[in-house]
Amino acid sequence: MIIFENVSKHYPPNIKALDNFNIEIKPGEFVSIVGQSGTGKTTMVKLLIGEERATKGRIMLGDWDITNIKQREVPYLRRQIGVIFQDFKLLPQKTLFENVAFAMQVCGEPPSQISAKVPQIFKLVGLEKKMDRYPNEISGGEQQRVVIARSLIHHPKILLADEPTGNLDSINAADIINLLEKINKFGTIVILVTHNKEVVNSLRRRVVTIDAGRVISDQKIGKYIL
Repeated sequence: MIIFENVSKHYPPNIKALDNFNIEIKPGEFVSIVGQSGTGKTTMVKLLIGEERATKGRIMLGDWDITNIKQREVPYLRRQIGVIFQDFKLLPQKTLFENVAFAMQVCGEPPSQISAKVPQIFKLVGLEKKMDRYPNEISGGEQQRVVIARSLIHHPKILLADEPTGNLDSINAADIINLLEKINKFGTIVILVTHNKEVVNSLRRRVVTIDAGRVISDQKIGKYIL
């Protein structure tokens, strides 16, 4: 469970990125977070992954209060939250296998675990036959699948997708959303931060709309209302 309780985030001189922000996300939910640029979506993401600290309020991840998380604890937090970005952030000089394996290597996982686990994750995202290719040898939609594979390598409880379809055409975007829904069926919380009206409306899932750093709408089966 994720709870933002009366959370505010201020930047000097007088910018209120979040202003008394409240949201609760329960285990197994699929939630779309929508809003215009500059409304606080990115700040919410940064607070959740420990990149920023709240000015006031409380942020809970299960029983863990991460409001003022210490820097040394952030790596443990990131293992519980898989993050998917719009711009892929793949290492061009490494194969797809090596890109995903790298996320395990930096955490000290033994080679035997890496060799066993990485192919399983690639099978989940439908790229088990392309593990030896390099990022520039596959399509944008396939690159995003690799990013999803990398985000799942530690079996996170939460998958945070920040504009995952922003660089994709409608067909590839639909494939990525279908994959996120598949992952959600395993019990993983999926938080989709997006501007894509078509995607949000097609999902028919919970939609939270943010404006001026506050939640202005929270629909159980919602649509993109902006």
